[in-house]
Amino acid sequence: MAVPARTCGASWPGPVRTARPWPGRGPRPCPDPRGPASGPARPLSLLLPPLLLLVPLLAAPGASAYSFPQQHTMQHWARRLEQEIDGVMRIFGGVQQLREIYKDNRNLFEVQENEPQKLVEKVAGDIENLLDRKVQALKRLADAAENFQKAHRWQDNIKEEDIMYYDAKADAELDDPESEDVERGSKTSALRLDFVQDPNFKNKVNYSYTAVQIPTDIYKGSTVILNELNWTEALENVFIQNRRQDPTLLWQVFGSATGVTRYYPATPWRAPKKIDLYDVRRRPWYIQGASSPKDMVIIVDVSGSVSGLTLKLMKTSVCEMLDTLSDDDYVNVASFNEKAQPVSCFTHLVQANVRNKKVFKEAVQGMVAKGTTGYKAGFEYAFDQLQNSNITRANCNKMIMMFTDGGEDRVQDVFEKYNWPNRTVRVFTFSVGQHNYDVTPLQWMACTNKGYYFEIPSIGAIRINTQEYLDVLGRPMVLAGKEAKQVQWTNVYEDALGLGLVVTGTLPVFNLTQDGPGEKKNQLILGVMGIDVALNDIKRLTPNYTLGANGYVFAIDLNGYVLLHPNLKPQTTNFREPVTLDFLDAELEDENKEEIRRSMIDGNKGHKQIRTLVKSLDERYIDEVIRNYTWVPIRSTNYSLGLVLPPYSTFYLQANLSDQILQVKYFEFLLPSSFESEGHVFIAPREYCKDLNASDNNTEFLKNFIELMEKVTPDSKQCNNFLLHNLILDTGITQQLVERVWRDQDLNTYSLLAVFAATDGGITRVFPNKAAEDWTENPEPFNASFYRRSLDNHGYIFKPPHQDSLLRPLELENDTVGVLVSTAVELSLGRRTLRPAVVGVKLDLEAWAEKFKVLASNRTHQDQPQKCGPSSHCEMDCEVNNEDLLCVLIDDGGFLVLSNQNHQWDQVGRFFSEVDANLMLALYNNSFYTRKESYDYQSACAPQPPGNLGAAPRGVFVPTIADFLNLAWWTSAAAWSLFQQLLYGLIYHSWFQADPAEAEGSPETRESSCVVKQTQYYFGSVNASYNTIIDCGNCSRLFHAQRLTNTNLLFVVAEKPLCSQCEAGRLLQKETHSDGPEQCELVQRPRYRRGPHICFDYNATEDTSDCGRGASFPPSLGVLVSLQLLLLLGLPPRPQPQVHSFAASRRL
Repeated sequence: MAVPARTCGASWPGPVRTARPWPGRGPRPCPDPRGPASGPARPLSLLLPPLLLLVPLLAAPGASAYSFPQQHTMQHWARRLEQEIDGVMRIFGGVQQLREIYKDNRNLFEVQENEPQKLVEKVAGDIENLLDRKVQALKRLADAAENFQKAHRWQDNIKEEDIMYYDAKADAELDDPESEDVERGSKTSALRLDFVQDPNFKNKVNYSYTAVQIPTDIYKGSTVILNELNWTEALENVFIQNRRQDPTLLWQVFGSATGVTRYYPATPWRAPKKIDLYDVRRRPWYIQGASSPKDMVIIVDVSGSVSGLTLKLMKTSVCEMLDTLSDDDYVNVASFNEKAQPVSCFTHLVQANVRNKKVFKEAVQGMVAKGTTGYKAGFEYAFDQLQNSNITRANCNKMIMMFTDGGEDRVQDVFEKYNWPNRTVRVFTFSVGQHNYDVTPLQWMACTNKGYYFEIPSIGAIRINTQEYLDVLGRPMVLAGKEAKQVQWTNVYEDALGLGLVVTGTLPVFNLTQDGPGEKKNQLILGVMGIDVALNDIKRLTPNYTLGANGYVFAIDLNGYVLLHPNLKPQTTNFREPVTLDFLDAELEDENKEEIRRSMIDGNKGHKQIRTLVKSLDERYIDEVIRNYTWVPIRSTNYSLGLVLPPYSTFYLQANLSDQILQVKYFEFLLPSSFESEGHVFIAPREYCKDLNASDNNTEFLKNFIELMEKVTPDSKQCNNFLLHNLILDTGITQQLVERVWRDQDLNTYSLLAVFAATDGGITRVFPNKAAEDWTENPEPFNASFYRRSLDNHGYIFKPPHQDSLLRPLELENDTVGVLVSTAVELSLGRRTLRPAVVGVKLDLEAWAEKFKVLASNRTHQDQPQKCGPSSHCEMDCEVNNEDLLCVLIDDGGFLVLSNQNHQWDQVGRFFSEVDANLMLALYNNSFYTRKESYDYQSACAPQPPGNLGAAPRGVFVPTIADFLNLAWWTSAAAWSLFQQLLYGLIYHSWFQADPAEAEGSPETRESSCVVKQTQYYFGSVNASYNTIIDCGNCSRLFHAQRLTNTNLLFVVAEKPLCSQCEAGRLLQKETHSDGPEQCELVQRPRYRRGPHICFDYNATEDTSDCGRGASFPPSLGVLVSLQLLLLLGLPPRPQPQVHSFAASRRL
């Protein structure tokens, strides 16, 4: 375990030195930096018994009349502290009294049992039924789409005014004076719709129509698009009929292979502030539905013939290609000239997850062009990668994507050696940039290896041509027919229309037409049908509050990514990428959880009780707990469902308030008029009734609740009877605690600011009423850190006020700053044990700091501190000698709770290393604390400032004066590429450079997803009383540390440092921005996963004759000159239809 570098004064791991301070005032040389043999520290009494007697007698410099307290003295102080804490909690906490109150009201509730196996099977069945209803709707849509398209007659002369549809982007375009349609006047007969707000969609919708979204870089008036709009209009009635059969359906979407998206119900498109780059064919759900998993090797020609502009186009093309891959795919990227080498640290195929793709994208930017073209080296490297069977991979579609500016070699010998005659690897070739090379060899490579040839002359062609390969991969699926018509469920991702986190069921839609009698079957995929399911709808099928505060349900997919988990809380999402949080990253990883994850991915049932570490809700503490895991597969899906229960949540209370008079009596204690005498009541903001208005303000929420309860009864059908009855029962039970215990006690006598009780039923009662003004804990007990930690730990749990190291210290005014002390109430009813409540007190910080000094002193009477003369040789204590002796209480997370130093009172709640770095490091090195490091992959960070040094956009080739004077330059492909880059760069500026204005202008772009490293500390293995020296020569410090029984506190007494030479490396507890664990190392030990159960990568009847074609003639000088003049005159170019070979083949 790594620790900060040791300086002169740092305590080294292992046995601690006990030598006396170096004589004199001069500095002592640093001890041997190698130190003794490292290992867990042991109590000093076991290491050096003869010297132990000397340690307490060492005098602090400047305080020769006093000696450091002996070990038995400090143990005596510790016992006094333990007794004081226990006494206060027994008197005011009311644990025993609350147990008696529950038993006295035994007739008002029943004890129910959580049976894990039955629970998890029921929830899995409910989720299966929910998804099955969506599957049936999907099948109806896919069948209808195939029939509609088959019956449709292609129209060559179709016009825009012949088609009526609601253009989802029309409103945004009309508001934009620079819009394409505004400039040239749209000829489309666009519908204008009215919308109503629908809470289920979190949006305004129209249930009578569908909406259409067409990507910005596709011409709406092209014949292909107009025919697509024509036949898909018939889907509108099927969408509407589906909703009638299942009113819970959310978005129903057809994503066409032409780029058209038709979705229901209609709603305006959520256009971004800048250019809208949404294309349904690049969405995770479409990619998954349109093809089987892929093993892809991308090879990039970086020979010297690749000009600066062409190389930049290649880099951008590779990044766009990577965005077409999902977590079911595997990929590697290599560059080649005479030799081939990987662009990154990845030496084999790796999973195409977000973090690995990020490594590739960063590495690609470092490619440099030099040398000569060697296709053989590139292809041999790629085939070797695909033939490596010793690694995890997709084992389905295999393909090589080659980006080059051209060449003559066909490398037939390589294909004969590696790929023929079976041709199991498809080869796709991309001719990048404008050049005069003969492209026939590139076409030949693709056509003879079941692939396709594409041309990328400029930026505008990148997106369309780096995704068209999916149509080729879809051929075996189409030819497989019904066998391939299987619904797949996606990873979690962010809905582009505002639903939040969703999963989507997908089903491919095939072209069933034939060109004529006896002709071959069409092998084109028409698109993908999708139906969204919001995660919140799935969560509603899980038990809400019967599992207790620390019980929960989770679900994972075949990649081990969580579908459901209480820790799935992405702070920001990128709609282009799925939300992929691994189960082992959602929790603190250990071997037991790895076994559970593997079993769930394999589709097994299981149950296992484990001891594991959990992170507190506020992410400041680590607790070692026992958890029971139970899991089953969700049939007909790729998901598996798990249930986690602590042993104390095996049973729970269910109120049975049939006596309406008692209901009314208890309900009156929720009225604010009772708070002055009975204490303030906070109620958990739960969904008690359908008509209850939610509010973040608990006072307002309580008001809304009371108003509703005056209209309905707790037994109303519109209300959750379980939640309401338990809430009212706990209101009455906590009121009885006030009556029996709190009301007759004087809190000031024991320096208490408040007493409180919180329950599973959702009640938090704080007494007296005025203390509620400074109550900052979450009104939902299940979301309160003190509540959850108290249930997981025995004894009294101290929680100091939270202080950020970047904020100013606490303001100790009006005696309102306090320290919470809480403990769980364990109830035994027969052989059934449960913990239905937590009680506690709030200590007055200043008063208890003074009391702490008295308890850790040599006083024999409360009002008479022991006075020692110069020759008395008294032991120092924490009261009289606070100028020389530091005494502190630190909690199990390493945060300061109490101190005998008045100037440290405003630092209570801070990580102790910020208060005394030297002492905290010594505690860590001597095993009083253990460190746990983990990564949060769901954080949001401010964007990094752009690295531009000049005003010109990055990535634009700037010709020199010599270029302008050289006529050959103007007639070359470089000028053509420059013109196109300048033209498209105005539109697609963000592809080469993030636009700072956009980042500043919209909240979505101000922060981006990032990785944060978290570090927590928790108690180590040492439980004994401990005397030790922090060896630093003349600055050596003695300290004593001891755990306080039945608490989460460590009592530490130490000499105060007298010089700066004892400065040591500081332990950090705060979050730090991180790149995460080293990806190059992680891919060497990939986590277990399984791909989809189906694979369609081969069909003997596939027709591979359609494999792309391109022009091999040079551009004419006249065309180049005309384009130059247009650009110089600033005339806007007329939009042209996107023409490519696939568009022609889609004539239906």
